[in-house]
Formats: sequence, C-alpha cells, structure tokens
Amino acid sequence: MDKQGKLITIAIHTYEKAVILKTLLEKEGIETVLHNVNLIQPVISSGVRVRIHEEDLPLALKIIESSSILKNYGGDEEAANSVVLVPVDFSEYSMKACMIGFDFAARTGSDVILLHTFIDHRYAGLYPLDSDEYETDSTEVKSRAEVELLANEKMNAFKARIEDKISAGEMPQVDFSGIVTEGVPESEIVDYSKEIKPSMIVMGTRGKSKKEADLIGSVTAEVLDAGKYPVFTVPENMLVSHIDEIRNVVFFSNLSRQDLMSFDIFAKMFNRNDLKVTIIPIVEKKEMKVAEGTELLLQYCRRHYSLYDFKTKIIDDADFLDEFDKFVKNEGVDLIVVPNKKKNIFSRLFRPSMAHKMLFHSDTAMLVVPV
Repeated sequence: MDKQGKLITIAIHTYEKAVILKTLLEKEGIETVLHNVNLIQPVISSGVRVRIHEEDLPLALKIIESSSILKNYGGDEEAANSVVLVPVDFSEYSMKACMIGFDFAARTGSDVILLHTFIDHRYAGLYPLDSDEYETDSTEVKSRAEVELLANEKMNAFKARIEDKISAGEMPQVDFSGIVTEGVPESEIVDYSKEIKPSMIVMGTRGKSKKEADLIGSVTAEVLDAGKYPVFTVPENMLVSHIDEIRNVVFFSNLSRQDLMSFDIFAKMFNRNDLKVTIIPIVEKKEMKVAEGTELLLQYCRRHYSLYDFKTKIIDDADFLDEFDKFVKNEGVDLIVVPNKKKNIFSRLFRPSMAHKMLFHSDTAMLVVPV
C-alpha cells in the first residue's frame, strides 16, 4: 500500500489495546502505525498513539464504533460511559439544559445524572473563587445540615417537574437520577466527571448581558478548561429548545488534523441530512495559507460527510466578534462547534480561547469538543 496522505492520530491507548486496534484496522486494509512505544518493555507502554492516513479516517472510525472487541476491552480508563451529566441550579435555564440533555440521552440510549452543588454559606467567604451559577439561596445563615436539606428538597421538586414534562410528552422518557454534593461547583463538576466519565456534559449559562467579564470566575469556563469530555452550553436566551430544531451550525477550525476528529464527534451527535454547516477558520499562525487550508477542509468534509450542506466563511481578525455577531444574526446560526485545546491559567488570562470568547459573548448554543 503506497499512500501519500498525512498520518493522523486516531486514538491513544495502552500498548495492548493499541495492538488490538492496529490488528482490526489492518484486517480491513487500513495501514496503521504505532508511535511512542517503549521498545525495551512494550507491554508496559502507556500513551501509545495509533496513527493512520488521513483519507482512511471515516472507515477507521466506523470500525472502531462497531467493534465489540474494543468496547469490551477494559484496558483504558478514559472511555466514556453512556451518561449525560447536567449540572443544575434549579433555575429555568437549568431546565432548558435538561431539555437538551434528555434529547441527547434519548438519541444515544444514555442515562441522565443531574448534579447540584451547594456551599455552606457560613464558610463561603473562604472559597477563593465566586461562582456565577449553581448557588443556593442565602438570605439567612443556616447550618450545613439545613443547607443540605434545602438542596435535596429543591432537587426532588426539580425532578418532579421533569417527570411532569415527560408525562406531558415535552421531554423524552429517559432514566435519570439526581445527586447533591457540597463544594465549589466547578471543582465538583470536574471531579464527578472524572468519576463517571460522561459522554456529554450539558450546562445552562446565563445570557451575555448577565455574564461576568472575569473568565476565571465562571463555572462553565472552568469546566471547559479542566474537563476531558464534550460540553454543550445552553444559554438562557437560546431560541431552540430541542436538538431537532438545530439547523444552522458554525464549525470553528484551526485547520489542524485534530479538527477531523472533533468533526466526527459532532457528526455522531447530529447524524441528520438537514444541517447547514459553515466552516470558519481560526488560525493563530498568520503565515498559514488560510484560504487554501479552508478549501482543502471543505473538500474533505463534502467528500466524507455528504449528509450536510457545507460552505466556508473567512472573517477578519480585527473585528472578529462584531462581524461574527452579524453573521450569526443574518444566517440564523443555532449552534457553534469549537474544538478546544487545553490552556493553562496564564493563557486564559492574556489570550482567552475561542471557546471562552464565544461563551461570554454569544447567546447561541455551543458544543465544545476537547482536543
């Protein structure tokens, strides 16, 4: 086999599972290379990269998705479970998030876990960061037991509202449960995500007129940075209420090979033939040929994802947010998809990521896919 396409990383596994995947792919004629293998003691190697030619990606992803051998193999700790996690503060925009979260769960046969975090207000001043969401009423100082009891009562009432909506046909029939925990909301969400490994986190966010400019203080921004799982944000002013109502999508791309993996995650969530997708390049390296790279990505997407109607849009960096706002309004954009690279705290302070900018600037739903 003599292919000229670039090699891309399709998975990172333990050595044993990487070998299994390599065998499966090569059995179907896909040339596969393993990188980062400890040649002296390969059995104990971790973080082995499974790499294939870019043109083989769609077929390889189908093989991985359908392989019972890989699904039943217990060697990886990071595999996501069939669980949608929805952090809630019992507000109306939390209920909006539940509507979306239950839609995702119904599509994927997943369960939903509602997570509420309370803070003992006698010690709230000791916490280093204030949170703009998931707060418990504090009109008077209560004991920890009273605060926890109130939080559980609110959770039960919220679950009853959901049951009523399910009975009325407003939400799909999905198995769900509620968890109440104490702590800093963003930390609890991240820690609990590591424990249950959700396939999706769905979070309600306030409208842009109410959001704080301080990126560090936002619960959702912290979850975007620290989490390893896709996050779907649901602004309180979002016009659509269900997944099926999403029609026009913007996909931000930094024109890297990792974007292909991010787009495939999106495609699995929205396997429909009525979506219009606009690819907007976001490139940090100014010397990159943006128009040429965007056209190549457009051709790749049209070839491998024929369900969607694709186009591209290049927006000048100088007035990006203002121009993007106009584009969202004129095109009726329902969802923004952002491949999000992890950045440390200094990067977030001085050069906020595109996911952060959109989170604080837009009232449009956003799907953030970790890269």
